[in-house]
Amino acid sequence: MKISYLCTILLSASISKSSAWSISSSNQRRTSLTKVFSSNDSNVVLRPSDDPTAFDSFRIGTPRVHRYIRDSLSSIEDDSGEYVMWYHGRPSNFDESGELPPLSTGRIGRATSRNGLHWQRSLEGSESEDIGGVTLGLNKESWWGFDTAHVGLGQVMLPMSTPAVISEGGVYLMYYMGGSFEETPLSLYLDKDVELPQDATIKGMNMHIGVALSQDGKSWGRIEGDFPCGAVMVPYSATNKDLNAPNRDDDDSLLTLDEELYCAWPDVVMNSLTDAEKRKVGSKGSKPNFFMYYSTMTKDDRQKNIACAVSEDGFRWFKRGVCLRPSSENEEDGFDNGGCARCNVVRNASYDKDSKVWRNELGWTMYYEGISNTDNKHRIMVATSLDGRTWEKQGLILDVGSSDSDWDCGGVGSPHVIRMDDGTTRMYYTGQGEDGSTAIGVAKCISNDNAASAEGWAREQAQFTFAE
Repeated sequence: MKISYLCTILLSASISKSSAWSISSSNQRRTSLTKVFSSNDSNVVLRPSDDPTAFDSFRIGTPRVHRYIRDSLSSIEDDSGEYVMWYHGRPSNFDESGELPPLSTGRIGRATSRNGLHWQRSLEGSESEDIGGVTLGLNKESWWGFDTAHVGLGQVMLPMSTPAVISEGGVYLMYYMGGSFEETPLSLYLDKDVELPQDATIKGMNMHIGVALSQDGKSWGRIEGDFPCGAVMVPYSATNKDLNAPNRDDDDSLLTLDEELYCAWPDVVMNSLTDAEKRKVGSKGSKPNFFMYYSTMTKDDRQKNIACAVSEDGFRWFKRGVCLRPSSENEEDGFDNGGCARCNVVRNASYDKDSKVWRNELGWTMYYEGISNTDNKHRIMVATSLDGRTWEKQGLILDVGSSDSDWDCGGVGSPHVIRMDDGTTRMYYTGQGEDGSTAIGVAKCISNDNAASAEGWAREQAQFTFAE
C-alpha cells in the first residue's frame, strides 16, 4: 500500500520531532501557503516564488550562503563583493499524490545579492537538468540513481582543489542528498506505538548523499560515488557490506556504528591544522582532511542524531558514528530532547579589529537544529568541540517567534553562518509560520563574547518601511 495523505499527516506529526517540517494534507492548503505572511517579517530575505510554475513556489529551505570578490582587482571596501545563496525548494504540484516525505526538498536553485539581504533569483541554471532555471534537478539520466524523486541541499564549498581533483582556480563541490522512488515500510520512521496498516509504505525516505562538481557555481555535474546508486554515502546496515563503515577509528580503536535509516543534510568542512594544532587535538581530530556531519535516524530507537564521517579527498567517506544525540527527557532545557538535525559547523575564529581580519582559532562550533518533545518545534542550538569529534552542547541561541503572527513562530532551523567584514556574524535560517509557510530569514550575532548563547543573537532587520 502506497503512502496516502493520511499517512503523510501521520509521518509529519511523528517525525516533526526529528526531521521534517509539518505539511498540509489538502491541495487547497498547499497552494495557499505562499500567500500568507505576517507583518512581523522584517528579517525575511527570501520567500517561495510567486510564479506557480517555478521550482520553489511552495516551500524553500536549507540556505547556504557564500561571499566572493568579483575579480582580482576588487577589494572589500569598494563594495564589489557578491553574495550567492544556494537553497532547495519544491512547487505546489511536486508531489500531488502524497507519496514522498513531507519536506521542502525537491530541486536546488540559486540566488544572488550585493549585500546579503536583498536577493534576486537566478534564472540561469544547468542546461542538463530536468527543468530550466535550477542548479540541480532530479536525476532523469539514471533510473537506478538514489536521487530520482527529490534532491535537497547539504553544503556548497567554494573553489578549491582536493587530492582527487587538481584544477587551476579550483572547483566548487556541492554535497546534497536525494531520495528515489524505492518504497520502504512507513513503520520504520514512526514511533513504535503508532498504529497504521502493515503494508503502508513511503517513497524517497531512504535518503543517500551525493556530490556534484562545478567550475562556475552555476552548471553542475554529478560525480558517481562508489555505490551502485551513485551515492558517496548510504545508511549503515549491519546486514549489508558498507564501504563507508570501517572497523577501526583514526586512533586505531574499535568502531561501533548504529544502523541508520537515512543519510541526509550533509555539512562538510576542511580540516586544515598546523602541526602544533594537530598535537593538541589528537589523532581523531588531526588525521582527516575533511569532516562531514550529516543527519540520520538510528534504526533501533528511531532517534534523530547527527553523525560524523571523514575523508582524505572529499569524495570517498568513512563513517565515524553518531557525534550528537538528543538530550534526555529530564534535562533542564529540553529543547533538543526530540532530536538533533541539520547542522552547520565552522572553525573557531577571532576578529582582529586593527587588521579587520578573521583569524582561525583552535576548535569548532556547530549550529544545529534541536527538536523539543514538549511542543514539537524546531529551534537553533549550538555545540562546541576541540577536535571535531567530541561535542559539548552549549544550549539555545535562536528561539521561535514569540507571537503567533510571527513568520517563524512554528519553527526555526537549517542554520548557516558567515563571518562579516565588520567583525559580526550573520546567520541564515529557515523559518516556518503557524500555517506551515516557509521562508528564509537572517539573524546576527550582536556580541562575539556571547556567540554561544541566546543573549548573543538577535534577528537582523532586512526590510525597512518608511513613513509617508
